[in-house]
Amino acid sequence: MPAGRHFLQIPGPTNVPDRVLRAIDRPTIDHRGPEFQALGQEVLSGIRRIFRTREPVVIYPASGTGAWEAALVNTLSPGDRVVMYESGHFASLWNRLARRLGLEVDLIPGDWRRGAEAPAIHERLVADREHRIKAVCVVHNETSTGATTRVPLVRKALDDAGHPALLLVDTISSLASIDYRHDEWGVDVTVGGSQKGLMLPPGLSFNAVSRKALAAGKDARLPRSYWDWGEMLGPNDKGFFPYTPATNLLYGLREAIAMLEEEGLENVFARHDRHAEATRRAAAAWGLEVLCAVPEEYSSSLTALMMPAGHDADRLRDAILERFDMSLGMGLGRLAGKVFRIGHLGDFNDLTLMGTLSGVEMGLGLAGVPHRKGGAQAAMDYLASCARPAAAKAA
Repeated sequence: MPAGRHFLQIPGPTNVPDRVLRAIDRPTIDHRGPEFQALGQEVLSGIRRIFRTREPVVIYPASGTGAWEAALVNTLSPGDRVVMYESGHFASLWNRLARRLGLEVDLIPGDWRRGAEAPAIHERLVADREHRIKAVCVVHNETSTGATTRVPLVRKALDDAGHPALLLVDTISSLASIDYRHDEWGVDVTVGGSQKGLMLPPGLSFNAVSRKALAAGKDARLPRSYWDWGEMLGPNDKGFFPYTPATNLLYGLREAIAMLEEEGLENVFARHDRHAEATRRAAAAWGLEVLCAVPEEYSSSLTALMMPAGHDADRLRDAILERFDMSLGMGLGRLAGKVFRIGHLGDFNDLTLMGTLSGVEMGLGLAGVPHRKGGAQAAMDYLASCARPAAAKAA
């Protein structure tokens, strides 16, 4: 085994901080007893603050894919029409899931280099004079591309069209990493997962639910049992769950929420913004192109970089893993072998970023990838310029 700690720099699952690991490492308790009730009430209240909502957040023992399904089956009926935007690999997977459930999907094609485009969505909605479209589904931060959808513009597209469709948003790789506001942005269902910005192991997923979505659920006819919000919300009111919950992950969630709120969500978002900018400056110095083509949509959770023609991203990733024990994200779907992804989200600081970028720069040389030296230095110079003077900290 190599010495030192493995650098897990994929865009999730992310590194789990020691505080969260210690919180999870506790005896399992009676999930029907008063001690669990207190835990349940605390996490169900705290997670609302992370989603920035006053409405319910349902917590499932599941991956994000489960939360995708829950969002659809609780609000829609067989044959309902939904609009989805193909912003990348995970948007495509959500589309496939919707079709398997018996929904009619109007998939707006994308080039996998930008977020969901509000004008294209607006065009579909305006043309739907009979209001057959029941939902618009977008991915806030597309993990496969590093492009972030401007959700307020999508909300405006629905409002300007005067269309009653629900707005469903996937925040699996942006929750607790990139500014997101469920209530303020008028989102009806927000999908989340535990293993990225929340700094937990995989195993929990979330639906933040608006009153409009709850009302839609009363008429929705897609089959649901395990995913049924109605089954969850009654016990949740008292801090309990209708079936055995992931008790120890909830211990970890309570600790993760505490860590995020100790730092302050605005500070968390600023930290992620800073690390993303430093990574892009490194890429520019190396002469590598950022996959996201719209600067206003650059992700603060991850950066996907394109390989020079004739060079394989997986060969570079393999060289970095073998030599430096660091994992980088692979290209997914149509991007396989063409890009590599640097995750800079979750429990992450300036020195972790510098170790990551140094490993990438050395790996580029080992793999024979054409590049200019100095990317790590460019990132370091930027980070140093962001540091507050000691006197300012003391004040």
